[in-house]
Amino acid sequence: MSILDGILGQVSQNVDVANLASKVGLSPEHVEQAVQALAKFHPMDTDTAEGAASATGLPVEKLQEIIGHIGGEGSLGRFSQLMQEGGEGVLGQLGGLASGLFGTKS
Repeated sequence: MSILDGILGQVSQNVDVANLASKVGLSPEHVEQAVQALAKFHPMDTDTAEGAASATGLPVEKLQEIIGHIGGEGSLGRFSQLMQEGGEGVLGQLGGLASGLFGTKS
């Protein structure tokens, strides 16, 4: 979660995954999934919260609450941009790391 915490810290002060989880009443793991899904769906031509809800199974209202705590759509846009920067982007790096840990990366 430290990678996400670092990126969240760049777009909104005093926001980290654990703090955000306690504010919205979700587990840190659910918040991590939600934030990643919000970053993925933000640049798409669809409603960000609805897209993330369909991907995570979390209620749209909780995702909108997370967007508000991050700092709104503007901050979410910056967060999404930071997640995508640099090669594959952080989302791709996290997926590569996970597959490497579980022996599926060649």
